[in-house]
Amino acid sequence: MGDLSTDTAVTGGDGHYTARMARDWEIWGPNGGYVASIALRAAGAHSRFDRPATLVGHFLGVADFDHDVDLEVTTLREAKRAESIRVSMTQRGQPIFDAMVWAIGDLNGLEHDTSEMPEVPEPESLPTVRERLAAAGATDGPMFKFWDNFDERPVHWVDDWENRPPTAPEAGGWYRYVPRSTFDDAWLDACRSVILLDTFGWPAVCRLHVRSEYIAPSIDLSVAFHRGEPTEPWLYAWAHAPSASGGLIACESRVWARGGTLLAVGASQLLCRPGRPF
Repeated sequence: MGDLSTDTAVTGGDGHYTARMARDWEIWGPNGGYVASIALRAAGAHSRFDRPATLVGHFLGVADFDHDVDLEVTTLREAKRAESIRVSMTQRGQPIFDAMVWAIGDLNGLEHDTSEMPEVPEPESLPTVRERLAAAGATDGPMFKFWDNFDERPVHWVDDWENRPPTAPEAGGWYRYVPRSTFDDAWLDACRSVILLDTFGWPAVCRLHVRSEYIAPSIDLSVAFHRGEPTEPWLYAWAHAPSASGGLIACESRVWARGGTLLAVGASQLLCRPGRPF
């Protein structure tokens, strides 16, 4: 398993940073939310403000794990209360990810939260994925190393995945990062949401499209950060894929802290391409 703090760390200064991607976050190459989190950490290292407000990024290439990525960070607009930042990630001269980030300081303003977290059992009352697999007689763990980074407690479990019936294109569950679950730094805390918001679009699609001849990686990701719960280890992630047409799949996602506090919302577009069934 990886460590979110160490594995998203950047080094450098004056708008020029580097990072090395950790293979613990591999799933079809580096997980997209993990890539975006490294860019977010670079924006945080560059900004004079304490927390991110939004991230909008395009996935431009697939990085490998054997070479550093370079991050060029530029302030586009700096005001008294907010800063607009551009992050360009490349590897060996090839574009990997470009992001626009708004950062903000401490602000007072209107307050409300009318979001409704699904009614689900508490995470500790649910078996882990490994416990469910063991009960089903499976000898191997999750398919991708990426999942070892979480204590994962699915709410809706399918014992016979290969022969599952089609259901609504939704996916989600409880997630706690391991070995470290919480982080005081607001930029790093936000990375917890970024990774979950990016990840569950395709699992949601697979609930409806049982025998797919495609895979569909994200080509973009948009995240609105609402608030933080840096002392709460358990996050509930939920994704919905309401529409697929012409090789594109639209996904919406949300992350709540235990107790029903909405932390962040995301939107992404997936691009279908031929691939092995999943």
